[in-house]
Amino acid sequence: MPIQQRFKHSILLLVAPLLVSCGGVQSMPVTAPADAPTVTMVVPQTSGVGTNRAIAVVFSKPMDPGSINTSTFVVAGVTGKVTYDAVNMIGYFKASADYAAATTYSASITTGAQDLSGSPLATAFNFTFTTRATIDKSPPDVSAVNLAAGAICVPLTQSITVTFDEQMDSLTINPNTVLIEGVAGTVTYDVVNQNATFTPTASLSPNTKYTIMVTTGVADMAEVHLAAPYTQTFTTGPCTIEGQMVALCPFIGGFSVLAGSAVTNTGSTTVSGDVGISPGTAVTGFPPGLASGTIDIADSAAAQAQAALTAGYIDAAGRSGATTVSGDLVGKTLTAGVYKSTSSLAVTGNLTLDAQGDPNAVFIFQIASTLTTGSGSHIILANGASACRVFWQVGSSATLGTYSDFKGNIMALTSITITTGVNLEGRALARNGAVTMDTDVITGCTCQ
Repeated sequence: MPIQQRFKHSILLLVAPLLVSCGGVQSMPVTAPADAPTVTMVVPQTSGVGTNRAIAVVFSKPMDPGSINTSTFVVAGVTGKVTYDAVNMIGYFKASADYAAATTYSASITTGAQDLSGSPLATAFNFTFTTRATIDKSPPDVSAVNLAAGAICVPLTQSITVTFDEQMDSLTINPNTVLIEGVAGTVTYDVVNQNATFTPTASLSPNTKYTIMVTTGVADMAEVHLAAPYTQTFTTGPCTIEGQMVALCPFIGGFSVLAGSAVTNTGSTTVSGDVGISPGTAVTGFPPGLASGTIDIADSAAAQAQAALTAGYIDAAGRSGATTVSGDLVGKTLTAGVYKSTSSLAVTGNLTLDAQGDPNAVFIFQIASTLTTGSGSHIILANGASACRVFWQVGSSATLGTYSDFKGNIMALTSITITTGVNLEGRALARNGAVTMDTDVITGCTCQ
C-alpha cells in the first residue's frame, strides 16, 4: 500500500471511534459562538395582554430581517403576521384574529432566527403570556417631554425625548411621526422606558423658536393611534434674559420635593405641596412626615415633573452673561442676575439677595459641583426678592446644614440632603439621586 494511502487509512482509524458509539453514528457537538444573538426581553403589557394587541421581543444585536418570520417567531395554535424593527432590534407577532380572553399562550423564538452574520440563537427562547378579558381600544397619550412647554435657552445640541403612557409599536416611531418641525434627525425607541428620542443630525439654529410634534401616525401595540397631534414649543439659546423665570412651570406642578432614586425622611418633617419620585419607587418616612399634597410614586405626574426638572436644569445651565463667583458667599449682597461657579459653592453664614424693589427679579446660580450651607446659615431676601424666583442649578449634590434657613429652587443633578431642622422656602428637586430630610419645614412654590 502506498505511504499516502496508509496515512489516510490511519487517520480514518483514529477518527472512527469518535464518530461511532453504541452501534450508531453521533454528530459532533456544536458550540454556539460567544457572540450568538439572544432575546433580552419580552414586551407584552404588564397588566395582561389586550386580546387585540401584538406581542414583541427585543434581540441583543441586529438580526437578519429575513430570518424573523412566522417560522421562527411562533405562538402555539395561532396564525399571524411577523414584522421586524431593524432600528430598535424588536420582533413583533400580530395575531390574525383576537386572542381568547383570560388565556395563557406559549410562544417561541426558534434557532432559525439569525443575526446579520448568519449566527443563530444559541438556544430557542420560550415564553408565555396571558391575555386579559378585554380588547384595547384606548388611544395612547404623551405623558412627558424632556423640555417644558415654552422652554428657553435650550442648547443647540438638544435631543427631544417623548414618553408615552403605554407601550408603543416602534415601527410607527420614526422621524415622520416624532420630530422637531423643519429639522432632520433620527429617532430611536426605548421599550424599557416607553419613550422615543429624536436626535437632530445637525446643531439647531441659535435664538430660534422650534415646535416639537408627535403626529397621529404613532400607534400602540393594538394599532390604536394617538387621538390628536401633540405639539409644544421651545426656543434655543444662548440668552441673557434679565428677569426671565427658569422654565419649570407648568409641568413641575405642585411638587415641592422630587427625587430620582429615593425620598427618605426622619422625624416630623412638613412639606407644603406634593412629594414625588421617578423613576425610582422608594419613599420612606411619610408618616411621620406630612405632605399637604399628594405623594406620587413613579406615576405619570412624577415622570412629567422630572421632565420639567430636566428642562429647568438645562435652561438654568444655559444662561449666559454670568458673573463669576467662587468659594464661600458668606457676607455678600447680590443683585438680580446669573452667577457662575466653576467648582463648588458654599454659604456658611448670611447671604443677602437684593431685588432692589423689582418684584420680578430673578437670581440664577450655576454651580459646577456641590452646594453646601453651614449650620445656622441664612439666605436673606431683601427689597422684594422672592424665594420662588431664585434658582440653584447644582452640578452634583446639595447639602443644607442643620437649622439653616434656605431660599430658592434647588435643581441638583444627583442628590439633596436636608439635615435636621432646616427651613427651606422653595423646592428640593433631584434629577438622578435621592432627597433626604430630617425634621424640616419645606414651603414650596406654586406655578402661576
